[in-house]
Amino acid sequence: MPWEKQFNKDEALDKAMQAFWMHGYEATSMQDLVDCTGVNRGSLYATYGDKHALFLAALRSYDQRRRTMLGELEGRYSPREAIRRLFAGIVDEASPSGSNRGCFMTNTALELAAHDPEVKTLVAAAQEDVEAFFLRMIRRGKAEGAIGAHVKPQETSRALLASLLGVLVLVRSRPDRGVLQSITADAMRRLE
Repeated sequence: MPWEKQFNKDEALDKAMQAFWMHGYEATSMQDLVDCTGVNRGSLYATYGDKHALFLAALRSYDQRRRTMLGELEGRYSPREAIRRLFAGIVDEASPSGSNRGCFMTNTALELAAHDPEVKTLVAAAQEDVEAFFLRMIRRGKAEGAIGAHVKPQETSRALLASLLGVLVLVRSRPDRGVLQSITADAMRRLE
């Protein structure tokens, strides 16, 4: 029986996710993944199947972390503050140096969702989850009197999602903090 190298699957998956996140799916080769994870090609194939399956596993892992973060915001802060912190966290990471990776999920949406049905499904579910977060925060905020009574929850949650996605794209392509803060301020005004 051949000897098989043991490796920490979570650590290897995180390293693969970082490579995909930095370079995108198409530009990340299997050799890049071998190099960044320190796991030989055969073990990667045996564990994940192929590059696409490894990519999907990395994307699901990222999505789970994102969902956990949304849950923490929802559980820890008032509705308006949870929404503000979501936007602010993205803007605070923007760097004029051009080293911004943006959001792995949004980057993937732009690169692959149009022609990869599995990715399209994952991206759509992630976006629906963020919209649902906004909807819960708006409804709770309205019930507490912290969000304007005239605010339409469904419409506003979709508008906030669109603003958030715009910020996530701009973080990579135009990381001007003034622009990003302006979009965030406009999004928050929708809750008044």
